[in-house]
Amino acid sequence: MSKNSTFSMIGADVVITGDISASADLHIDGRVRGDINCLALVQGAASEMIGTITAQSAHMAGMVRGSIIVDSLVVQRSAHIVGEVHYETLTIEQGARVEGTFAKGGAEVPATAIPVEPVEPAAYDSTPLLLEGE
Repeated sequence: MSKNSTFSMIGADVVITGDISASADLHIDGRVRGDINCLALVQGAASEMIGTITAQSAHMAGMVRGSIIVDSLVVQRSAHIVGEVHYETLTIEQGARVEGTFAKGGAEVPATAIPVEPVEPAAYDSTPLLLEGE
């Protein structure tokens, strides 16, 4: 990170239903049901994300259901990804679970986070998100 970059953290006790757009790096330990657009993303092992993730780089360690569109992706051994993955560089640690498709390139990855215009909230299922073993 440069001296001028910012970093935001979403704690393990936080549940977000809705899209997140940030011009900062994000560390997410909580649960997100919505699209995430940021510069760099670090996902904690107990985190769960449902939606499309768009970033320059991502280190995934928890549960992801949806699409991932990144330049550089690291899938840690604790990760479980279900969905489409578009990447330029990819590292998958032994033990990671991935169910879906991988495509090198094929999707435009933004140079920086793209601000998302506010829209009416989507009708999301309000059922609590559960991780395996809960």
